[in-house]
Amino acid sequence: MNLAVLLAIPGWGSIVLIAVVVLLLFGGKKIPELMKGLGRGIKEFKEGVNPDEEKDKEEKK
Repeated sequence: MNLAVLLAIPGWGSIVLIAVVVLLLFGGKKIPELMKGLGRGIKEFKEGVNPDEEKDKEEKK
């Protein structure tokens, strides 16, 4: 196998390491706020991509 392919696939160890670093940088209290903001951003992005779909859902109610 190509070494670049092996390095591009993160394993469990690297995922845990990234999670620990994020926890140390932002702290336990700040992470839920960051996730809430990320969720709002994704929701706004989806609404921006498909604005007609949201209107259809509201009309069906």
